[in-house]
Amino acid sequence: MNGVVDAANKTIKKIIEKMTVNYKDWHEMLPFTLLVYRTSICSSTGTIPYSLVYGMEAVFPVEVEILSMRKVRLCEFSPGDLVLRKVLHIAPDSRGKFSYKYDGPFIVKEVFDGGAIILNDMDGNENALPVNADAIKKYYP
Repeated sequence: MNGVVDAANKTIKKIIEKMTVNYKDWHEMLPFTLLVYRTSICSSTGTIPYSLVYGMEAVFPVEVEILSMRKVRLCEFSPGDLVLRKVLHIAPDSRGKFSYKYDGPFIVKEVFDGGAIILNDMDGNENALPVNADAIKKYYP
């Protein structure tokens, strides 16, 4: 890789050296060091490594609690909303990356406090298992 891995490791080592008081506690600072490395701009690419991997800008947990210019907001569902449910591919799909990511639409029947949601299909049949709110998104026909 033309020394790319060595250069990345050298940068991470420099960050750890600046963050640690003595060399024995480097393992405690490693997660923070990796967060700093992955969310800081690289001079060679001009972007952050996180956005190269995930295709979006990193959002820190503190930014979710504080209102910011980013479009991070809690999506609330109410009975009667139309939603799409994320497909969890248990069996391998022959279409690979071109397979469907969401299934539906479904109608929200009941919403619980912990984030569980009971869905009905469009015919009114109730699904047996509740769905986590993270696995659905609103559907706009």
